[in-house]
Amino acid sequence: MKDIQVRNQVKQLRLAQGNMTQNDLAKQVGVTRQTMHLIENNKYNPTIRVCLLIAKALNTSIDQLFWMEESI
Repeated sequence: MKDIQVRNQVKQLRLAQGNMTQNDLAKQVGVTRQTMHLIENNKYNPTIRVCLLIAKALNTSIDQLFWMEESI
């Protein structure tokens, strides 16, 4: 059976915004900095609502931010 994991590039896109910190993004989205840290490090899968808010804050789409990877 294949293991499916959600991956993201939130950190890369956040850093591309210039001086945006984890805390800045977390405040815009309505989560804690710790939650944002977990999301960026693929340790926590956010709700669709949080995904949409992150995409909006980073001026991108969900499919640019998140994708699924299958491992054997």
